[in-house]
Amino acid sequence: MSDQDPSVIFTPSGKRGRFARGTRVLDAARALGVDLDSVCGGRGICSKCQVTPAFGDFPKHGVIVREDALSEWNSVEARYDRVRGLAKGRRLGCQALVQGDVVIDVPASSQVHKQVVRKRAEARDITITPATKLYFVEVEQPDMDEPSGDMERLKAALLSQWGLDGLSAGLDILATLQPTLRKGNWQVTVAVHHPTGRIIQLWPGFHDAPLFGLAIDLGSTTIAAHLCDLGSGEVVASAGVMNPQIRLGEDLMSRVSYVMMNEGGEVELTALVRDAMNELVDEIATEAGITPADIVEAVLVANPVMHHLFLGLNPVELGQAPFALATANSLTLPATELGIALHPQAYFYILPCIAGHVGADAAAVALSEAPDKSEDLVLVVDVGTNAEILLGNRERVLACSSPTGPAFEGAQISSGQRAAPGAIEKLRIDPQTKEPRFKVIGSDLWSDEDGFAQSILSSGITGICGSGIIEAVAEMRLAGIVDAGGLIGSAEQVGSARCIQDGRTNAYVIHDGRADGGPLISVTNGDIRAIQLAKAALYAGARLLMDKMEVETVDRVVLAGAFGAHISPLHAMVLGMIPDCPLEKVTSAGNAAGTGARIALLNMGARAEIEAMVRNIEKIETATEARFQEHFVEASNIPHATAPYPLLNAMVTLPRTSFNQAATPGRRRRRR
Repeated sequence: MSDQDPSVIFTPSGKRGRFARGTRVLDAARALGVDLDSVCGGRGICSKCQVTPAFGDFPKHGVIVREDALSEWNSVEARYDRVRGLAKGRRLGCQALVQGDVVIDVPASSQVHKQVVRKRAEARDITITPATKLYFVEVEQPDMDEPSGDMERLKAALLSQWGLDGLSAGLDILATLQPTLRKGNWQVTVAVHHPTGRIIQLWPGFHDAPLFGLAIDLGSTTIAAHLCDLGSGEVVASAGVMNPQIRLGEDLMSRVSYVMMNEGGEVELTALVRDAMNELVDEIATEAGITPADIVEAVLVANPVMHHLFLGLNPVELGQAPFALATANSLTLPATELGIALHPQAYFYILPCIAGHVGADAAAVALSEAPDKSEDLVLVVDVGTNAEILLGNRERVLACSSPTGPAFEGAQISSGQRAAPGAIEKLRIDPQTKEPRFKVIGSDLWSDEDGFAQSILSSGITGICGSGIIEAVAEMRLAGIVDAGGLIGSAEQVGSARCIQDGRTNAYVIHDGRADGGPLISVTNGDIRAIQLAKAALYAGARLLMDKMEVETVDRVVLAGAFGAHISPLHAMVLGMIPDCPLEKVTSAGNAAGTGARIALLNMGARAEIEAMVRNIEKIETATEARFQEHFVEASNIPHATAPYPLLNAMVTLPRTSFNQAATPGRRRRRR
């Protein structure tokens, strides 16, 4: 293959390569190790290899994709579309041939290893006072001597029997009111949405079937939802999908850039996320054995860019100072207005945003973790593509966001992947032998335990996910394989053949499956650099808040977010992601944003609480703070260039080895 061959880029994996014109998309995917299914061996029978090509200008990938980037439909695709139907824009990877530079999205349904969206519902005691409630009433029958409408008498019954005043109803309720009253012999059950004072449904007689609500955490990488019984608070089903916007930009600013450079880009991004959310609603309703129409309300939390794109608002102003939000306040909107198919009268409650880069998801974390009620000083870090950070106690709460990028999610890592069966998620390295042992998602065994090979037969070892790369880099530092500046030593310097030459630098081999047709999984110096940049941004944001609070230490650290729930506190500290802190004081809150969304769904009073809290949180903008850059530079070392980390050093010994690239022939001297 030559440099003139077309570039083929797969999303969401980010894997890319050059392939000769006429190469099947399926073959290109296999050559790159892309997770693209095919049961029939490429005969065009099974349709498992469906992909979605994207066209237009992709500066992030350095390509412009023309409409003729793939071959035209052939007879096999036409037959399949005629008989079973291909979704709009889809192609069969075994039939489409590469003709030019192309960006190809592999949807979740076409992936061999279904993505594990690890945003579970945390157990939490919540006072149940939902916004939508049922009321059983007995309504006066019509009387010719006292003429009035059925609706007026229903409202009078709700006032006299339940103290509910000022209610309203739409035409759909009026259309069913009279037959419902008469079928129930003038006894009906009424569902009322209290924030709007709307009657949203009627049932004849006594009706005590549960009402359902959705708590949705709309992230830049994943969309997670928990279906809750509004009466008991029980989580009856949970589901998650990858955010399809990722193929147009892995991080938030790249999506803002996409809107800037593509007319109507915000409309496209809004349609993608709403379509994905409707698919998620269908999935979670099916899991629970209900229909989407049984879901009467939803609460949504999101970062500011996702918040705007879900609402159909142009996010361009969030990409440039002063990072103005179209609206920061909470919103209550009909689901129909947002294009989400729930109950016809369902409403969305969207939590308030804190600032231009600190969104409703951070507000939900604040609601869940309540730093404003803490006696000690707590640092809450919601780890994700864009980290939201809270620092505070009963006296004062500060907030900021930090652009960590997608490296913590496994993106921009040479062997990186999303969390899925087969991905390495935990790793340990023997400091003497430099030999690794690891665990993969889908198996409870470590790689050096009996039965490990059999336990992963269905998935294999496919790559390394975010928590795995964190532990890998930290363990490499502890084992003396990588120095404080982030350089991997050579085989001679480290004393291990697992350190191999990788261009002008070195790489550390975790697993070599090439003999069995599997991948080579290694950590390269480029991977180390990507993690350094991400963790430095995270630490710098936390340190900036500590400066504003005029403190040098924090009492405890809470790691929030789906990814944060899987981070080892020790490895996070070795890496320098978080400030020095007693290890027992570093805890995980799991998906705190999702928990906050659930609290707001199930407790109407919590909505007023978070709206008041947001008004009192002090917002710090990292983009305009000179000290942020200073902290960022110092935090690039592992764990840190100047911070002493006394508590960490009391637990582990960090090697003082320093590797000089010039010590190995053919390598350029490290820049100072």
